Amino acid sequence: MRLLLAEDDAPLSDRLRIELERAGFAVDVVADGLDAEFMGASEPYDVAVLDLGLPGRPGLEVLGRWRAAGNPVPVLVLTARDAWHEKVDGFKAGADDYLGKPFHTAELIARLHALLRRSNARPNGSLQVAGLELNEDAQTASVIRTGATFDLTGTEFRLLRYFMLHPGRVLSKTRLAEHVYDFDSERDSNVLEVYINRLRRKFGRELIATRRGQGYVFGLEDG
Repeated sequence: MRLLLAEDDAPLSDRLRIELERAGFAVDVVADGLDAEFMGASEPYDVAVLDLGLPGRPGLEVLGRWRAAGNPVPVLVLTARDAWHEKVDGFKAGADDYLGKPFHTAELIARLHALLRRSNARPNGSLQVAGLELNEDAQTASVIRTGATFDLTGTEFRLLRYFMLHPGRVLSKTRLAEHVYDFDSERDSNVLEVYINRLRRKFGRELIATRRGQGYVFGLEDG
């Protein structure tokens, strides 16, 4: 899951980045509104956390420009606790959720997971595909038939989650990398293949089929 964090408070953004990465997100951090607008428009994020008090370009304007351009990325806005008018303005501009400062990181992460579930039409939080069940809080995956549960690394978790959200579709290495790695990571296709093979060893080679010259298909047998 790729996440854009737009926050100009450096100590806060550093702390949030650590906690969000621990929760399985690939995080890109920007500290002003101009960079936030550019990154949000040019990278395929799964969710964004947007502080409304950004320098350079206010968060509300950034959000309004994203929505005007047809960018549907789920957005959680951050603002001062008692600024109720900012909350209202944020929702009017197209925000999907709101969190006042100060806040507990656990609540932020829970709200982000809820946004992702809603954006993928999973209100009950269950992601079950091709005989697997993904636990997004624990970053584990279980084989429903046997009950066997496997711990996942951050990259394995993001990769498997993206596969499970797009079963039966051909996914190129480029597309997978865009949703698995943050902006600064080296998107080596050979490294991506290593993680795909790790998932195959855990859950069976037939679960992720290779389409030569095209990419991979999750949930279908090869051939």
